[in-house]
Amino acid sequence: MYQILKSAHSGWRYLVLILLVIALIQALSGWLGKKPYTEGNRKLNVFTLISAHIQLLLGLILYFMNDWYKVDSSIALGRYWKMEHISMMIFAVILITVGNARSKKGTDAVVKHRSVALYFGLALLLIIAAIVAMVNADPSRSFFGVS
Repeated sequence: MYQILKSAHSGWRYLVLILLVIALIQALSGWLGKKPYTEGNRKLNVFTLISAHIQLLLGLILYFMNDWYKVDSSIALGRYWKMEHISMMIFAVILITVGNARSKKGTDAVVKHRSVALYFGLALLLIIAAIVAMVNADPSRSFFGVS
């Protein structure tokens, strides 16, 4: 069961990253190009939000199933998995959630696009930083490798 969930979590990240990048590009285009905020924009943002929450749920199941919270944090790899990865990813999902919520409350299209662009962009930067930190903590892993 653990290996199935680990593979799902590892593969699902690509969907999250792809949706996040597409949503960010659309939001930047809408914000800077002063384009209308369409139903397609809203749906893409919601799908990005849902995929990020599913990824977080899979990660939390793996975290507690494998007892990562019991790992020795004086070792860099243990500290990364015990504290850094989970906190960075939870914060990234919070940013995605806030960005989506703020886009719903925005009064005009520019505000909606700007909210998504800023919050989703920060979340993407945080996720990339977490992946870089993972590669630094465990050189046997790579950004594009499925583990």
